Amino acid sequence: MKTKSAFYVTLSLAAMALLSSCGGKKTQFQMPTANFETMKVATKDVTMTTKYSATIRGRQDIDVYPQVGGTLQKLCVTEGQKVSKGQTLFIIDQVPYQAALNTAEAAQKAATAQLATAQLNYDSKKKLFDQQVISDVELQTAHNALLSAKAQVAQADAQVVNARNNLSYTVVKSPSDGVVGTLPYRQGALVGASMPQPLTTVSDNSQMYVYFSINEAQLLNMTRESGSAEAAISAMPEVKLILVDGSEYQHAGKVESVSGVVDRSTGTVQVRSVFNNPEKLLHSGSTGYVVIPTVYKDKIVIPTTATVQVQDKFKVYLVDKDNIAHEQLITTEPLSNGKEYVVKDGLKVGDVIVSEGAGMLKDGQDVKPNK
Repeated sequence: MKTKSAFYVTLSLAAMALLSSCGGKKTQFQMPTANFETMKVATKDVTMTTKYSATIRGRQDIDVYPQVGGTLQKLCVTEGQKVSKGQTLFIIDQVPYQAALNTAEAAQKAATAQLATAQLNYDSKKKLFDQQVISDVELQTAHNALLSAKAQVAQADAQVVNARNNLSYTVVKSPSDGVVGTLPYRQGALVGASMPQPLTTVSDNSQMYVYFSINEAQLLNMTRESGSAEAAISAMPEVKLILVDGSEYQHAGKVESVSGVVDRSTGTVQVRSVFNNPEKLLHSGSTGYVVIPTVYKDKIVIPTTATVQVQDKFKVYLVDKDNIAHEQLITTEPLSNGKEYVVKDGLKVGDVIVSEGAGMLKDGQDVKPNK
């Protein structure tokens, strides 16, 4: 029994000693100090560029439809051919329209002859009436017949004009200078004004319209800075065009207009820019990218490596005089050149921030600036 009691006493003393040693000294976790690149915030001038997906259209793309129906007898142009305004593009079967014109001209001659007869009859009746040989009723009847004959001549004249126009419509001409598009119909095809696809499209590609979209927030920002949308357009710099092969188009363009209606489905407005096309390198229907430069003068600019993005917010780490890093939310411009951000709010000149590796920092961590 004495042996067991001594054992328990010894075990209790050992446990108390252990508890005393653990409770007597508290352990504290301390974040390690690491080396980081830092920078002093300053201002400078910087040019940011923004790239927008774009579609290219001819300054004037005109779908050519026939005004009369019939068999397509002749194609007078080829795809991609340059044409002038009024140049013949297609000829539709003219036989039925020539026959209709001949019939109308014959009816016109008959109506003219009837008018001449009615005029003679009226003149004769007028003389007899003046001699009091016939009554007023007979004279009025002759006059009515004369008026009817004149109306028939006018109707015949209109039919001739209509038939002559229809015959002229069988020769389909180019509505403007430009380049011929695809030719989906061939000789012998039956065509008409109500067909779903045009005979062709004539594109005026001396200048090309390049369309792209900006969001509503960008439009509001531009309007506020310039005072009006028109002033914002006038103040915009020349824009560049990147073609589908990645090359830069040699001629700069100019923004001409901004749509006044916001697309509800996308929240964007359409912008139209114009580019000269002397070498005919641009084609209607092509795609590319419009690049717009924005110059910021005397602005705080920081590298993207100094920022940490959390959802739609950006933060940096300010380094105080004791080399402790503190989180700081900032507001940036919606533009970036991929390497830098323009800071609108959250930093001031002279602040020291971590310029690289900000994503590895924690708030309150000690940093050792690299020198």
